[in-house]
Amino acid sequence: MLLLAVYGFRSAEVRRLRLDDIDWHRETMSPPRPKQRKVGTYPLTRAIGAAIIAYLRHARPTSQHRHVFLSLRRPHRPLSGEGLGTMVRVRQLRLGQKLKRYGPHGLRHACATYLLAEGFTLKEIGDHLGHSMVRATEAYAKVDLLSLRQVGEFGMADLVAFEAACAEKETPFYIVGDLNALRVVAELSLQGLS
Repeated sequence: MLLLAVYGFRSAEVRRLRLDDIDWHRETMSPPRPKQRKVGTYPLTRAIGAAIIAYLRHARPTSQHRHVFLSLRRPHRPLSGEGLGTMVRVRQLRLGQKLKRYGPHGLRHACATYLLAEGFTLKEIGDHLGHSMVRATEAYAKVDLLSLRQVGEFGMADLVAFEAACAEKETPFYIVGDLNALRVVAELSLQGLS
């Protein structure tokens, strides 16, 4: 669930993650991105690394499969889309969450919405989610009705003051795909989950 919520991974990206996709020395993950037919590289935060290690040591069944996440019932095999979806929905319901959407894609959507609320641009969010076009990310901007409502209630003087305040803030500039930028986003997302 952390990979879905913090990194905004798609269900297939989590299910297809292999043991060899995690570089423990460099503290990176390179999940396959089947939708783009490429591989993305992400920083492996300590909290998520610790969660994966705990799973590997205490919960993952012994198997010849190289996928990280396996079914718990025999025969042990990589998780199916339906299996992961059911696990996420059941966990969300047990946590008492009242959501419009349950399941892996809802967590991906929540990740994007959180990053949008934190002030990340659609381009930055799209890079984090692995979108190749900003248009694919625009759907996430529509869900932030609270922010849209707040903008609609601003007067012109408030907008000018807000723009000036934003201009005073230093925002680091990162090259697309820079691991430091992705690490900042991942750490920020983890803060939102705690």
